[in-house]
Amino acid sequence: MKKKILLIQPTPYDQYGKLVKKKRLYFVGLALPLLAALTPDDFEVELCYETIEDVPFDTDAELVGISSMGHAVMRTIDIAKRFRELGKTVILGGYMVSLMPEEAQKYCDAVMIGDSEETWGEMLRDYLDGTLKKTYRKKLTKLETPLPRYELILNKKIGNFLPVQAGRGCPKTCSFCSIYCLYHGQYLKRSIPDVIRDIKRVKELGFRQFLLLDDNLFSNRDYALELCGEIKKLKMKWMTQCSIDISGDEELLTAVADSGCYVLSFGLESISRESLVGMQKAWAHPDRYSEQLKIIRKHGIDISTEMVVGAEGDTLESIRATADFVERNHITVPRFYILTPIPGTQFYDEMKEQNRIYNTDMYSYNSCEAVHYPKNMTPEELTKAYWELYNRVYSYRCILKRTIFTANFFRRPFTALFYFGVNLFYRKHIKHGIVPNIV
Repeated sequence: MKKKILLIQPTPYDQYGKLVKKKRLYFVGLALPLLAALTPDDFEVELCYETIEDVPFDTDAELVGISSMGHAVMRTIDIAKRFRELGKTVILGGYMVSLMPEEAQKYCDAVMIGDSEETWGEMLRDYLDGTLKKTYRKKLTKLETPLPRYELILNKKIGNFLPVQAGRGCPKTCSFCSIYCLYHGQYLKRSIPDVIRDIKRVKELGFRQFLLLDDNLFSNRDYALELCGEIKKLKMKWMTQCSIDISGDEELLTAVADSGCYVLSFGLESISRESLVGMQKAWAHPDRYSEQLKIIRKHGIDISTEMVVGAEGDTLESIRATADFVERNHITVPRFYILTPIPGTQFYDEMKEQNRIYNTDMYSYNSCEAVHYPKNMTPEELTKAYWELYNRVYSYRCILKRTIFTANFFRRPFTALFYFGVNLFYRKHIKHGIVPNIV
């Protein structure tokens, strides 16, 4: 009889301690289908995405693996504690526990630190032999993955696209970023035939678009151009994230658009040059952002952004100006976070050394309440300014200006209406004091 393993992607708690639940999960995490593919055939694998389903605490699985992403780590710990009380063997993984492995060990039987391609099979063999270690870690030197077991999520309430990974890590060295703290500038890319294999599988399953996962896909220009050429042959729509300096490469940007990419997400972080320098992101120039975004939109590509407030150069005035920037540049789906010193990051070490940690309870960190002392305001002022920013950007007037009253509306009216609906959904959450997220 096969052993059974239950793999869980927890949902975060909202600011009121309630689980974030949705009717449909659009941004499906790739970790669980990939871990399922790495699991030997003598195991039966069950996947659970808590955002759209309940955790089966009555499972007959003896082994439970739980991922940790962002502030969902609090829920990760609660689920782990419950399963251990039920006598299950619990494995924790994901970037949050990888940043704090010693803390994570308090709540599980083993911790998977960093990438699991080289250690997942070893952990399972040790489990079967009764020789489970406390931690498993092995640095990847190349990125080769099997075809994810997408079929395990097809019966779930998911959106109209699936994730495909191209590369992992990032050559940038931003001090606040967990990716940098795990990879230290290392960037590993998969072979193009393997990426195309996965995209073809997504297409075979009936999907017409996919999300290409990569923390900075276009950092290797030759690779990106070749990959776009192969994707174009498949006639699919796709989305990804990258750095905004792609705007300066007309050939690459044209190839990206021609291959079917219709949304690019950018971590702009701040419109303050001082803040960007303080975050070790001096290569970005906010005075160029508007022109860069304009160039990208001219190629028919919609824009999603992530920005943080509370960095060294931020003031109450600059946070208010951020709302003007978003509206003026017709950013389709903007998201914001309060700069948070996550344990394990360089930014955390800096704030701790300067005695600027305002809230030392790391398990309460949620990226929507200030937990450090900003340079130019109080923590309370930062939190208030953050919510004012969100409420202004997601006012009806601003939503209409960013989604409907744009030149791209007549090119893709149905897409624009979809974005309008997404913005209204985010607005509803904001009005209830809940931060929009991509789970």
